[in-house]
Amino acid sequence: MIARLMIAAGIVCFTLPALADGEVQKLITPADKARLDKYDETRKTALDEARAGDAAEVKQLDALLAKPLVSFSDADLTGNWLCRTIKAGGLSPLVIYGWFKCKVSDDGSGWMLEKITGSQRTKGRFFDDGEKRSIYLASFSVNNDPAKPYGSGPQSDQVGYAFRNSVDEWRIEFPAPYYESKLDILELKR
Repeated sequence: MIARLMIAAGIVCFTLPALADGEVQKLITPADKARLDKYDETRKTALDEARAGDAAEVKQLDALLAKPLVSFSDADLTGNWLCRTIKAGGLSPLVIYGWFKCKVSDDGSGWMLEKITGSQRTKGRFFDDGEKRSIYLASFSVNNDPAKPYGSGPQSDQVGYAFRNSVDEWRIEFPAPYYESKLDILELKR
């Protein structure tokens, strides 16, 4: 009986993404923790500013944000994705970039995302933060510069909340990124 329970526990642990069992709290920088603590306020301000942007882009943003959220529990995010960055608030009210390539892999301890084309890149790891949200800790880099390890400083550290909309659609929202905007959204689709 004990052997069966251990096998079942091993299967469950193998299939889940990295969990917020305290590990994310050990890794997250104080600055990034503060950004997540102010997420709702930052997001509201950024989206209010974005509404003054180009009407067609505002419509795209509203459509994305109106999609219902679904659980990550039955998801397999591994594989190739199209991804684009949406910048809300800040220097410009709203900017929606074109589609680039992203890749999600699993090294056995959870999902890792890497944006592999485009001039602004991200590379990081996900931590479960409930059924419908994950925390993303990452490093920002430009072009083909190697990504620094997370925790290297405010110019490269990234933090965000990931939300899943369907089998083939999800996004990460980055509150108060270091550059240009008040909220970055990385939209991903297959």
